[in-house]
Amino acid sequence: MDRHEGFREFVLARQQALMRTAYLLVGDRHLAEDLLQSTLTNVARHWHKLAAGGSPEAYTRRALVNQYISWRRRPRFEVPSAEPPEQGVSYDEATLDRVVLRRALAKLTRKQRAVIVLRFWEDLTEAQTAEALGCSLGNVKSQTHHALARLRALAPELSEDFEAEEVSR
Repeated sequence: MDRHEGFREFVLARQQALMRTAYLLVGDRHLAEDLLQSTLTNVARHWHKLAAGGSPEAYTRRALVNQYISWRRRPRFEVPSAEPPEQGVSYDEATLDRVVLRRALAKLTRKQRAVIVLRFWEDLTEAQTAEALGCSLGNVKSQTHHALARLRALAPELSEDFEAEEVSR
C-alpha cells in the first residue's frame, strides 16, 4: 500500500460529509468545492502524522473550519444576461425554509456560522465544537447563543425551529 492509500480511502469515505459542511459554511457549491480542495491539499501534506495515530476526521474538520474563517472575501463576478430570470418557479415550504435559513446564515459572522454548522448540522457536542474551532467551551456557548439570537432576528418565521434546537441541546 502506498503512503497515500489511506488518505484516498479517507477522502472517499468522508468526502460527501465534508462537502456538505463546506457548503453550509460558504453557501455556494463552487466555493465549497474550492474550500474543500484547499483543505484536503493541506491535510494530505500531514497525512503521515495523522495516519500514525492522530484523528484524521477531527483534524480535517478543524482545518476546514479554520480555512473558512481565514478566507478573505473573494470577488464574485456577475455574468450579465439579456434574458430576465424565470419567475414561474414554485417551492414547497421546506425548500422556502432552507432558502430563508441559508440567507440568514450568510449574514452571521464567520465564527458564528461555523459554530452553528458544527453544532446543529454536524451534530457535534459543545466540547467537540470547541476542539474543532480551537477555542474555549464558553466561547462556543456564547457564539451559539448570539448566533441563534441573530438568526431569530433575521428569520423570525423560523424562530420555533431555533427554539426547539436550543431546548433539545
